[in-house]
Amino acid sequence: MATVSVVNMEGKEVGTIDLSDAVFGAEINEHLVHLAVVQQLANNRQGTQKAKTRAEVSGGGKKPWRQKGTGHARQGSIRAPQWKGGGVVFAPVPRDYTLKMNKKEKRAAIRSALSDKLANEKLIVVDELKMDEIKTKKFAEVLGNIKANKALVVLKENDKNVVCSARNIEGTKLALPETINVYDIMKAGTLVLTKDAAEKIQEVYA
Repeated sequence: MATVSVVNMEGKEVGTIDLSDAVFGAEINEHLVHLAVVQQLANNRQGTQKAKTRAEVSGGGKKPWRQKGTGHARQGSIRAPQWKGGGVVFAPVPRDYTLKMNKKEKRAAIRSALSDKLANEKLIVVDELKMDEIKTKKFAEVLGNIKANKALVVLKENDKNVVCSARNIEGTKLALPETINVYDIMKAGTLVLTKDAAEKIQEVYA
Protein backbone atom coordinates (compact mmCIF):
# COMPACT_ATOMS: atom_id res chain seq x y z
CA MET A 1 0.00 0.00 0.00
CA ALA A 2 1.07 3.55 -0.70
CA THR A 3 0.91 5.99 2.17
CA VAL A 4 -0.18 9.48 1.09
CA SER A 5 -0.30 12.66 3.14
CA VAL A 6 -3.71 14.13 3.93
CA VAL A 7 -3.92 17.93 3.96
CA ASN A 8 -6.60 20.32 5.15
CA MET A 9 -8.14 23.22 3.24
CA GLU A 10 -5.25 25.45 4.34
CA GLY A 11 -2.75 23.08 2.73
CA LYS A 12 -1.31 21.83 6.04
CA GLU A 13 -0.65 18.14 6.58
CA VAL A 14 -3.07 16.66 9.12
CA GLY A 15 -2.50 12.93 8.67
CA THR A 16 -1.95 10.11 6.21
CA ILE A 17 -4.03 7.58 4.31
CA ASP A 18 -3.14 4.18 2.90
CA LEU A 19 -4.15 3.74 -0.72
CA SER A 20 -4.68 0.22 -2.03
CA ASP A 21 -2.18 -1.06 -4.58
CA ALA A 22 -5.05 -2.81 -6.34
CA VAL A 23 -6.51 0.58 -7.32
CA PHE A 24 -3.73 3.16 -6.99
CA GLY A 25 -0.72 0.90 -7.58
CA ALA A 26 -1.95 -1.07 -10.57
CA GLU A 27 0.18 -1.76 -13.62
CA ILE A 28 -0.45 1.09 -16.07
CA ASN A 29 -1.99 -0.26 -19.27
CA GLU A 30 -1.56 2.52 -21.82
CA HIS A 31 -3.55 0.64 -24.45
CA LEU A 32 -6.67 0.42 -22.27
CA VAL A 33 -6.30 4.07 -21.25
CA HIS A 34 -6.16 5.03 -24.92
CA LEU A 35 -9.23 2.92 -25.74
CA ALA A 36 -11.20 4.47 -22.87
CA VAL A 37 -10.36 8.02 -23.99
CA VAL A 38 -11.22 7.28 -27.62
CA GLN A 39 -14.50 5.67 -26.53
CA GLN A 40 -15.56 8.62 -24.40
CA LEU A 41 -14.73 11.20 -27.06
CA ALA A 42 -16.52 9.15 -29.72
CA ASN A 43 -19.60 8.65 -27.53
CA ASN A 44 -19.78 12.40 -26.91
CA ARG A 45 -20.25 13.06 -30.63
CA GLN A 46 -23.84 13.84 -31.58
CA GLY A 47 -23.53 12.51 -35.09
CA THR A 48 -26.29 14.84 -36.31
CA GLN A 49 -24.41 16.47 -39.20
CA LYS A 50 -26.28 16.44 -42.49
CA ALA A 51 -25.82 17.90 -45.96
CA LYS A 52 -27.96 17.32 -49.03
CA THR A 53 -26.83 15.26 -52.00
CA ARG A 54 -27.81 16.24 -55.55
CA ALA A 55 -30.85 13.97 -55.19
CA GLU A 56 -32.13 15.96 -52.20
CA VAL A 57 -31.54 19.59 -53.28
CA SER A 58 -34.74 21.20 -54.54
CA GLY A 59 -35.02 22.35 -58.15
CA GLY A 60 -32.89 21.45 -61.14
CA GLY A 61 -35.38 19.19 -62.85
CA LYS A 62 -34.84 20.76 -66.24
CA LYS A 63 -31.72 20.25 -68.34
CA PRO A 64 -30.04 23.71 -68.39
CA TRP A 65 -29.23 23.58 -72.13
CA ARG A 66 -29.28 21.08 -74.95
CA GLN A 67 -26.66 18.35 -75.02
CA LYS A 68 -24.73 19.47 -78.12
CA GLY A 69 -24.02 22.55 -80.18
CA THR A 70 -23.76 25.23 -77.45
CA GLY A 71 -20.01 25.19 -76.87
CA HIS A 72 -20.60 24.48 -73.18
CA ALA A 73 -19.83 21.24 -71.38
CA ARG A 74 -22.82 18.97 -71.20
CA GLN A 75 -24.96 19.44 -68.09
CA GLY A 76 -27.95 17.51 -66.83
CA SER A 77 -28.99 19.63 -63.83
CA ILE A 78 -28.18 22.93 -62.16
CA ARG A 79 -28.19 21.04 -58.84
CA ALA A 80 -25.15 18.94 -59.73
CA PRO A 81 -22.23 19.34 -57.26
CA GLN A 82 -20.18 21.60 -59.54
CA TRP A 83 -22.95 24.22 -59.62
CA LYS A 84 -23.45 26.90 -57.00
CA GLY A 85 -26.34 25.78 -54.83
CA GLY A 86 -25.87 22.21 -55.95
CA GLY A 87 -25.69 19.10 -53.81
CA VAL A 88 -22.63 17.86 -51.92
CA VAL A 89 -20.60 14.92 -53.15
CA PHE A 90 -20.62 12.11 -50.55
CA ALA A 91 -22.58 14.37 -48.19
CA PRO A 92 -22.38 13.59 -44.44
CA VAL A 93 -25.45 11.95 -42.97
CA PRO A 94 -26.55 11.35 -39.37
CA ARG A 95 -24.70 8.39 -37.86
CA ASP A 96 -23.97 6.74 -34.53
CA TYR A 97 -20.34 7.04 -33.39
CA THR A 98 -20.85 4.93 -30.26
CA LEU A 99 -18.01 2.60 -29.32
CA LYS A 100 -18.32 -0.19 -26.78
CA MET A 101 -15.88 -1.24 -24.11
CA ASN A 102 -16.09 -4.11 -21.64
CA LYS A 103 -16.78 -3.25 -18.00
CA LYS A 104 -13.61 -5.00 -16.86
CA GLU A 105 -11.57 -3.03 -19.40
CA LYS A 106 -13.14 0.25 -18.23
CA ARG A 107 -12.36 -0.49 -14.60
CA ALA A 108 -8.80 -1.51 -15.47
CA ALA A 109 -8.36 1.72 -17.46
CA ILE A 110 -9.59 3.82 -14.51
CA ARG A 111 -7.20 2.00 -12.17
CA SER A 112 -4.38 2.70 -14.62
CA ALA A 113 -5.29 6.40 -14.75
CA LEU A 114 -5.47 6.66 -10.94
CA SER A 115 -2.15 4.84 -10.58
CA ASP A 116 -0.56 7.18 -13.11
CA LYS A 117 -1.64 10.25 -11.12
CA LEU A 118 -0.22 8.81 -7.90
CA ALA A 119 3.02 7.73 -9.57
CA ASN A 120 3.53 11.21 -11.00
CA GLU A 121 2.69 12.92 -7.68
CA LYS A 122 -0.36 14.63 -9.15
CA LEU A 123 -2.77 13.26 -6.57
CA ILE A 124 -3.78 15.21 -3.46
CA VAL A 125 -5.97 13.91 -0.64
CA VAL A 126 -7.88 16.51 1.42
CA ASP A 127 -9.44 15.64 4.77
CA GLU A 128 -12.67 17.42 3.76
CA LEU A 129 -14.04 20.13 1.50
CA LYS A 130 -16.75 22.11 3.25
CA MET A 131 -18.12 25.54 2.35
CA ASP A 132 -20.38 27.59 4.60
CA GLU A 133 -21.61 29.55 1.60
CA ILE A 134 -21.31 29.61 -2.18
CA LYS A 135 -18.09 31.54 -2.72
CA THR A 136 -15.97 30.99 -5.82
CA LYS A 137 -13.14 33.17 -4.52
CA LYS A 138 -12.87 31.12 -1.34
CA PHE A 139 -12.79 27.81 -3.20
CA ALA A 140 -10.13 29.19 -5.53
CA GLU A 141 -8.07 30.03 -2.45
CA VAL A 142 -8.43 26.45 -1.23
CA LEU A 143 -7.12 25.15 -4.56
CA GLY A 144 -4.24 27.59 -4.27
CA ASN A 145 -3.48 26.44 -0.73
CA ILE A 146 -3.21 22.79 -1.77
CA LYS A 147 -1.40 23.71 -5.01
CA ALA A 148 -4.01 22.13 -7.28
CA ASN A 149 -3.90 23.29 -10.89
CA LYS A 150 -6.69 22.48 -13.38
CA ALA A 151 -8.06 20.11 -10.80
CA LEU A 152 -10.50 17.24 -11.02
CA VAL A 153 -12.09 17.31 -7.56
CA VAL A 154 -13.79 14.10 -6.44
CA LEU A 155 -16.33 14.32 -3.61
CA LYS A 156 -17.99 11.36 -1.91
CA GLU A 157 -21.38 13.00 -2.39
CA ASN A 158 -22.75 16.18 -3.90
CA ASP A 159 -22.37 19.29 -1.76
CA LYS A 160 -24.31 22.20 -3.29
CA ASN A 161 -22.05 24.89 -1.80
CA VAL A 162 -18.88 23.21 -3.03
CA VAL A 163 -20.30 22.40 -6.46
CA CYS A 164 -21.60 25.94 -7.03
CA SER A 165 -18.39 27.50 -5.71
CA ALA A 166 -16.22 25.46 -8.08
CA ARG A 167 -18.22 25.53 -11.29
CA ASN A 168 -16.97 28.94 -12.49
CA ILE A 169 -13.29 28.22 -11.92
CA GLU A 170 -11.66 27.63 -15.30
CA GLY A 171 -10.20 24.16 -15.71
CA THR A 172 -11.79 22.83 -12.51
CA LYS A 173 -14.24 19.95 -12.67
CA LEU A 174 -16.11 18.02 -9.97
CA ALA A 175 -17.09 14.36 -9.95
CA LEU A 176 -18.29 11.56 -7.68
CA PRO A 177 -16.44 8.24 -7.20
CA GLU A 178 -19.04 6.46 -9.35
CA THR A 179 -18.83 9.02 -12.18
CA ILE A 180 -15.09 9.50 -12.66
CA ASN A 181 -13.75 8.58 -16.07
CA VAL A 182 -10.35 8.08 -17.67
CA TYR A 183 -10.52 11.14 -19.92
CA ASP A 184 -11.18 13.60 -17.08
CA ILE A 185 -8.52 11.98 -14.87
CA MET A 186 -5.83 12.11 -17.56
CA LYS A 187 -6.79 15.63 -18.66
CA ALA A 188 -6.67 17.05 -15.13
CA GLY A 189 -3.48 18.72 -13.99
CA THR A 190 -4.15 17.54 -10.43
CA LEU A 191 -6.49 14.90 -9.05
CA VAL A 192 -7.96 16.08 -5.74
CA LEU A 193 -9.77 13.51 -3.58
CA THR A 194 -11.49 14.04 -0.30
CA LYS A 195 -10.54 11.36 2.22
CA ASP A 196 -14.05 9.88 2.08
CA ALA A 197 -13.97 9.87 -1.73
CA ALA A 198 -10.59 8.08 -1.79
CA GLU A 199 -12.00 5.33 0.45
CA LYS A 200 -15.12 5.07 -1.71
CA ILE A 201 -13.04 4.80 -4.90
CA GLN A 202 -11.11 1.89 -3.37
CA GLU A 203 -14.41 0.15 -2.62
CA VAL A 204 -15.86 0.72 -6.09
CA TYR A 205 -12.81 -0.12 -8.24
CA ALA A 206 -10.97 -2.71 -6.14
